[in-house]
Amino acid sequence: MTMNLKLRISLFFLFSPLVILAQAPQLVRVNRQHHFQSIVPKGNYSGLTWLGGDSYAVVSDKTPESGFFVFHMQMDSVSGDITEVRFEGFRSSGEANHDEEGIAFFQKDSTLLISREADNRILEYGMNGKQTGRGLAVPSVFSTATPLYGFEALTYNAQTHRFWTTSESTLKADGLQADSKNKVKNRLRLQSFDEAFMPQEQYAYLMDAADSHPSASNYVMGVASMAALDDGRLLVLEREFLVKPSKLGSFVINKIFCVNPAQSVPVSLEKELDSDSPYMEKNLLVEWKTSLTLFRQDLANYEGMCLGPRLVDGSQVIVLCADSQNQYGGVLRDWFRTIVIR
Repeated sequence: MTMNLKLRISLFFLFSPLVILAQAPQLVRVNRQHHFQSIVPKGNYSGLTWLGGDSYAVVSDKTPESGFFVFHMQMDSVSGDITEVRFEGFRSSGEANHDEEGIAFFQKDSTLLISREADNRILEYGMNGKQTGRGLAVPSVFSTATPLYGFEALTYNAQTHRFWTTSESTLKADGLQADSKNKVKNRLRLQSFDEAFMPQEQYAYLMDAADSHPSASNYVMGVASMAALDDGRLLVLEREFLVKPSKLGSFVINKIFCVNPAQSVPVSLEKELDSDSPYMEKNLLVEWKTSLTLFRQDLANYEGMCLGPRLVDGSQVIVLCADSQNQYGGVLRDWFRTIVIR
């Protein structure tokens, strides 16, 4: 890239009113995970977004109809730990579910955008659950996403006026997808959209490689969720989920990285990603592992992540939900947890 292009990119982000340059976020605490089995119906909760107050919209990838749930979560104002969850109900669009995975609240119009993995569309819904007829104008390059690795992540930030999404794994045009044996690093495209729902900046993102696990009976490796921060940075949730043939020994490794589009080089829609692409610099914020063994049954497949409220000291709560596959086998749970950053 030429020096003039670098200068133009730097000046855009430096003087743009959409971006506030600030210090990178620091981890304050990781609160323990909770489940509320007697209150929260068992489900396949794959994404959530904060509506304000104690209200959250939660999407499921396996409800019979498209739409979203509304939950109410109480949190300790000092620690950010979840103390109570109440279930309000489901708001249906009346349309069939298309593997809804991510959800983002668009405060400007008081609507919700939901990403659908089955057809790689991101459509708008009213607060009554009905579709509005609008959706994000997704670039055609994402049409090469494979059926099980399409749009999973979706986020929006009212301060930067940007939506963000990415495919869960590498697009066909950009190379091989990571599996349990090949130690490949997924190459992803982080795509932004403006408030007119039109595509804007796109950046290359390189996932970590996993160890080889030849004994896996089922394996998922990809970006499950994203959260857009007020200063323009993005939190990216990388998730590795390995299932053993006997189920015992299965585990999930979650890593949350922070990337800064203001310090990154956009990529072209037409050019394939390769080893020389300008991948975003990423910084690990937090990592944790859950597992299923004879003595430990905290396996949690976290797929949803969003910004929550700020605490009394000004620190920021990040809220996460896990997909229990309808509390599979009577062992998995619908876990929730919070992480606090500043």
